[in-house]
Amino acid sequence: MTVLITNQRERNRFLRFSVVGVIGAVVDFGLANLLIRFFHAPLVLAGAISFVAAILSNFTWNRFWTYPDSRSKPIGRQLVQFGIISVMGLVIRIPLLYFLEPVMENLAASLGLGFPPYIDAQAIGDNITLAIAVVIVMFWNFFANRYWTYGDVE
Repeated sequence: MTVLITNQRERNRFLRFSVVGVIGAVVDFGLANLLIRFFHAPLVLAGAISFVAAILSNFTWNRFWTYPDSRSKPIGRQLVQFGIISVMGLVIRIPLLYFLEPVMENLAASLGLGFPPYIDAQAIGDNITLAIAVVIVMFWNFFANRYWTYGDVE
């Protein structure tokens, strides 16, 4: 974490990684909400599918924008490494979704959050749960990818 404080290049990479993460989050949240609302998929399943879609988006953006100087490794190898880190992130994410979902849904309902008939407290709770999981996994993904997938970058 101190490398982000002391190294300007790493701060810039983290900022780019974060922007890519926001794009991935739009893919993630958008697809998860579509799957939940229109196909009645459970949050854990929708979150897993949307996570894979976000991985593909994030890998592409990170390979070509965040780490354009990371070309000493073949793209296939980097994709596999990125995928492994992301799956490990998914292993972190799924229990968070599972255990936090009822807590956040109950909290949203007790606070009267939602905008009926369009957005109910359950949707608010699901999105809060997803946001917490995304932030936690983002830090794992950045550091693990920085030192393994993109370890060839100075």
